[in-house]
Parts: sequence; C-alpha cells; structure tokens
Amino acid sequence: MNRRHANGWSRREFLGGLVLAGAAGVLGLKPELVAAEPPPETTRLRLIQAPSVCLSPQYMAAELLQSEGFTEVPYLKKESVAAQFSALASGEIDINIGNAAPAVIRLDAGDPIIILAGGHVGCFELFGTERVRAIHDLKGKTVAVPELGSSQHVFLASIATYVGLDPRQDIHWLTRPRAEAMQLLAEGKIDAYLGFPPDPQELQAKHIGHVVLNSALDRPWSQYFCCLVAGNRDFVRKYPVATKRALRAILKATTVCALQPEHAAHFLVDKGLTQRYDYALQALKDIPYGKWAEYNPEDTVRFYALRLHEAGMIKSTPQKLIAEGTDWRFLNELKQELKG
Repeated sequence: MNRRHANGWSRREFLGGLVLAGAAGVLGLKPELVAAEPPPETTRLRLIQAPSVCLSPQYMAAELLQSEGFTEVPYLKKESVAAQFSALASGEIDINIGNAAPAVIRLDAGDPIIILAGGHVGCFELFGTERVRAIHDLKGKTVAVPELGSSQHVFLASIATYVGLDPRQDIHWLTRPRAEAMQLLAEGKIDAYLGFPPDPQELQAKHIGHVVLNSALDRPWSQYFCCLVAGNRDFVRKYPVATKRALRAILKATTVCALQPEHAAHFLVDKGLTQRYDYALQALKDIPYGKWAEYNPEDTVRFYALRLHEAGMIKSTPQKLIAEGTDWRFLNELKQELKG
C-alpha cells in the first residue's frame, strides 16, 4: 500500500519509527551502548517467512535490523516446519523463531543448530468436537495433522504424553492439509485439531469445535515458550556480534508486538504476510509476547525433552541437549543491558 499519513510518512516508515523509538525505550536499551559495540561481522542476515501470524516478531524485526547494521535481510519462504529447520541446519538461513518441541527433536537428531533465547509463549490451541472435552478423551480418537513430524503432531504428542497417553498407539493420526483438516473438524469427521495462528482465530470466528487447550492460558504449557529463537551453529560461532545484534532486534520486536498489536497487524497485512487483519489482530492480542526476559528458555527445552523422551520421539537426555544445543550468553548480555 502507498497510503501516506498526514505527516508525509508511509505506513512502513511510520511503523519503522515506532519500532525503533518505542522498543528501545521500553526495553531500556541505551543507544550509546549499541553504538559502542563493534559492527556486525556480516551485514547480511537471512530469515524465514512462514505461514504463521505468531512469527510476527521475525517480520517486524526487519526495520530494527537496519539499525543494528544489517543492510541485506532476505526472507526465504518455507512452508513446513521440516523445511524450516532443514534450512536452518544447512545454513540456507541464519536465525529463526521456531516451534520449541520440533526444535528439541532436531537437536536430538544432531542438527547443527543452537537455541539462543525464548521467542514467545502460547501460540497453539487444541480444538475438539463434543467427543473431546479433555485431553485424555483423545484416546482412540482421530486427529488431523499436516504431516507426521509437523509442529501440530509433535506438540500434540507431547501433550498426550503429559496426561499419560501413548501417542503412538492411543491416537489415530490422519495427515491432511490445514484447510482440509479444519473442514473435517467442522463436519465432525475428525475429533480434534491443533492450530497455530491464524487457524484458532478462524475456528473461533466460524464457531467450529471448542477449545480443549489454550497454551497461552492453560498450565503447564502457558509456563513455557512455544517458540524459541535458534541460529545456525556455524553462523553463531563465526559471527557472534552479528548474532547478538540480530537477537536484540528480534527480542525488541516481540515487545513491539505486545505493545502495538494494531500496528503489527497492519504491517502483516500491508506486507502480504496474511490476509485477514481481524484474525491477525486477535492473534497478536492473544499471544503473550514480551516474555523473553521473564521466562527461562532452558526450562522449555527441559520440559519438552522430557515429554518427547516419554513419547519415544527422542533418545537424548535434557542435560545433553542443553549442553550441546543451547547458548545463553547473548540472552544474558541483553538481560544485563535491560537492567542497566
């Protein structure tokens, strides 16, 4: 869109100014501290574009990354979670906000990725028919997922394990695309579906099914990050300054999403990243953004590692995954800057 505001700024320019001024002030980050740092070792940062509104901070960070010294920020389209983690592991992209449970599986598989921080909390919701009133009702029921190993499958497997179900035997998994899965739920041909924004907002607007679990509200899931920030291992080791600067921009962007959801929703629509402003706005209001300094991402890795180990989906211990697949030094430095 080319609409101009009364002061002559485009929406893009206005939002960029809002992000740069507002986020820095809210986070307490002093411009002189950023300026005193050495410049990033590379001015190119490759990120992912995926069909999920909850990844808004990754898109909003584009403006902030310019102030961090990145002059080239291409976004590569990757639909499935498998493709996203594959791109991160191969070095096709450098940093990404990705779902926590699948990230743990990729660490267990030996992918060269490093988890750097928590992204946000509470983006997925489980919807069911009248046959599913609680999680344990999933036993013997049919659940649609895009594919085995998808975020929907992995998260729901970990949830089932938490209540004592064996996801390998107690649930019938039906692989169907998102749109078809939601239609099957509406017709009562499946029993449950786990969705990521904007799916939950669409299901609620159309009165399809009912919410069985909301990860933004229901414990213990609401106490852990649903998405984590991870980097390609070689990129993190080779470019530590660039890694810290990129992480700072992404974490600032999560705060902007929390404080200015209307502007963030307009940004997503204007950029063609989603079609429905109302669904995007509702998702941004529903997701508890801005928790990166409050919650402990190591607890998230441990929680999902335990659940997925119980489900027979990983072999490594949480201690091994944390020791080999995480690096909290950049996050700890940013927390100190915030306190300062």
